[in-house]
Amino acid sequence: MTSTGLYEKRRPYPNGIVQVKENQGNYNRNGHERDRSERTRVLKRIPLEQLMDLKVDYAFKQLFGNEKNKDITVVFLNAILQKTGRNRITDISFENTEIPGEYMDDKQSRLDLLVVTEADEWINVEIQFTNKYDMVKRSLYYWSKTYTRPLEKGMAYSELRPVIAINILNFTLFHEMERFHTSYHLYDDQRQTKLTNMMEFHFIEMSKLINDWKRDQLDPWNSVLARWLLLLGMVDHRKGKVYDDIYHELEEIALTDESLRETFQNWEELSSTQEQRLKYDSRLKQIMDEEAAKREHELRMQALDKREQEMDDREQIVKVKEQEVNEKHQEMKEKQQEMIEKHQEMKEKQQEMIEKHQEMKEKQQEMIEKQQEMEEKHQEMEEKQQKIEQKAEQSAKMAIARKLLKEGMEIAFIADSTGLSRDTITDIQDEME
Repeated sequence: MTSTGLYEKRRPYPNGIVQVKENQGNYNRNGHERDRSERTRVLKRIPLEQLMDLKVDYAFKQLFGNEKNKDITVVFLNAILQKTGRNRITDISFENTEIPGEYMDDKQSRLDLLVVTEADEWINVEIQFTNKYDMVKRSLYYWSKTYTRPLEKGMAYSELRPVIAINILNFTLFHEMERFHTSYHLYDDQRQTKLTNMMEFHFIEMSKLINDWKRDQLDPWNSVLARWLLLLGMVDHRKGKVYDDIYHELEEIALTDESLRETFQNWEELSSTQEQRLKYDSRLKQIMDEEAAKREHELRMQALDKREQEMDDREQIVKVKEQEVNEKHQEMKEKQQEMIEKHQEMKEKQQEMIEKHQEMKEKQQEMIEKQQEMEEKHQEMEEKQQKIEQKAEQSAKMAIARKLLKEGMEIAFIADSTGLSRDTITDIQDEME
């Protein structure tokens, strides 16, 4: 869709099919040209960007929490509650939105809108323009305070009324779900049967609603809830944006929807009243300042967390490096000890080799000495053998000499034959005589 006068319009046919046509601003729902009165704009005095953002609690309360606008508030609430099958509301009365604490030090709370229906049901509507990250707990707290409110007046438990909490959120709360409107009750875990009708919670996420609109998944012609919620989402002062296409669609629907047309007129009057405008601008500034302060605080906390993380990372790096240094030092000590042990082992082996070498030298010396001794003995034996041989030879020669002497041989001949000296032969001769 575009934001110009020649924008595309979605048209419901009787069978529910939506037809797209161009330049439908001058034609009614049946496709016939409207007369001059039909083409009169719903907003007559102020441009769209000057409309109050109805998601700001002050503007919402002034429009829907006003006794003179009670009829449109009933229509708005019925559009939301039709999902859970509750009986239609025909009348409401506005209640004081101040919720006192049970004790003096208890937190005081102010609801955005609190009404009682003709069926004696409490309905609390909360508008949250910014995400305070505690929406579910906040809604439970408001529900509990509203539910127990009669007990403060001494009433019995049987007089407690059903309380319906409606939370309209200008942010995404349930990221795991695609639906913009979710409702909750107390159920049995296994059979999924409802425990009581005294508790009911609605959460409407405007960001999802606008996304559905942009994806052409909403039909405000056939969905009363869609048209009323689009009314709330049409002006977004947080983003400085006005959805012209939503306005033109709702403007056309308002020609046949009296409650919607009346709401537009009251909205225009509210937005153009100077006193109301000043209060609205003050409240919007307060909200935006709070959001900016909150964002600034978040950024500071993120920066602080980042610095702390960086310090933790540095500290961790230092610890890791210290650990690495200690491990390397320990490794060096172990290697040094290992080298000392190896050196000691080498010294011991060297000493052992020296001792073995000394032992071998001693054994070698011993062998040399034994060999020398054996040689000496051999020499001695050889000498003895030689002496024996010489003695035997001498004896043999002397025996030959005796024999030759007996045969009468001459001493000179015998000496030449035996090699004995003549004196020795003479001595033998003398011994023989």
